[in-house]
Amino acid sequence: MSAENGTPPPGPSPEPIRFFGTTWLNHDSGYTPRRIAVTVGSLAAAAAACLVLRLAYQGLQIAAIGSFVSLLMIVMFAICSAMAFRHTWDGFTRRPDPDRQASLRGLLTIGFVGSLLAYFFRSLTEAPGERLHREEYEAARKRHEKSTTRRSGKKRRRA
Repeated sequence: MSAENGTPPPGPSPEPIRFFGTTWLNHDSGYTPRRIAVTVGSLAAAAAACLVLRLAYQGLQIAAIGSFVSLLMIVMFAICSAMAFRHTWDGFTRRPDPDRQASLRGLLTIGFVGSLLAYFFRSLTEAPGERLHREEYEAARKRHEKSTTRRSGKKRRRA
């Protein structure tokens, strides 16, 4: 925003990122503490989720439903978590397809631990999705600058 009249500057504006707003652009206004909080929070949430899964597994053992179902549950959560990790990690570098995202909603819900871990690992180096947003913002700025700059030199004369 312009300091004089409160109007936004001309051209594209950066897209906010969850938990960071637009602080990712210049790494200001508490960007570092937010990144630390997101890193610690996502790791704590992943640890809590693993504890809940462990309690669920112990409940299945107490119910004595059999080793096949227990093994099936472990394999299902491992595969879904790995797929959710990969999908979330890819979402930080390119926009996900909305139709594919909708079709994978159940799988991503089951593999929520993988998504939390992807968020944790990405937040160690940058705000999750910062690189994608920065590339898109820079491309939009270049397009805007290109469309607003005028040619120097003589203009063509029309008869």
